[in-house]
Amino acid sequence: MARIADIATVCKSKNAGPFELTIDIVFGSRELFEKVAATGVVNAKLFAKLYGISESEVLFTPYPAGNAFKATIPRRIPSGDVGDTDIYGAQQHAPLLDVDIPLPGNA
Repeated sequence: MARIADIATVCKSKNAGPFELTIDIVFGSRELFEKVAATGVVNAKLFAKLYGISESEVLFTPYPAGNAFKATIPRRIPSGDVGDTDIYGAQQHAPLLDVDIPLPGNA
């Protein structure tokens, strides 16, 4: 198993307007991206589970040209609203970092 934190070149989140977040996971090579994609672990269902939303609320896009996966999800609290602790949405990718990917050759 390999954690996303250990194999992704970039894993980041940011606002996609005041009501949504976009999360990107980018890999350093097409080969690694394809291996991760082949596991089926990174998908809309994963984002729904990690962020406590329904799968229908996740706009999930594999982007092979960029060796990346992208997901857009609703923010629980609008950016800058009372109770918002991450106005830029820059810390919301954290739940993904510990997700294990069963890659061949990794224990």
